[in-house]
Amino acid sequence: MTEISKLAELRKLMQSMERTLGLEELSPVERDIYYAAEELSKDSREVRTYGLIEHTLVQSVSRPTFFRALKSLVQKGYLSQSGNANRGRYVVNDPR
Repeated sequence: MTEISKLAELRKLMQSMERTLGLEELSPVERDIYYAAEELSKDSREVRTYGLIEHTLVQSVSRPTFFRALKSLVQKGYLSQSGNANRGRYVVNDPR
């Protein structure tokens, strides 16, 4: 099996998992922000905006696109603003 074939199989597996979790409705940028938030929130279930912006999955996204996608994730219920702070902190919600 070639490297590109392995990558294609991995991509199909990811698409299947995203469909199972209901993540296929998200744009690629929204998915990357959600994945980054999930990874960063492991310790406290809370994530800060500046941590998200600097995450490897998101750092190439422009600021306007990032903030539009972040707002969309909150509106869709994937993230919630944290009640512990006034701004810039989010809680990751279960996608199901």
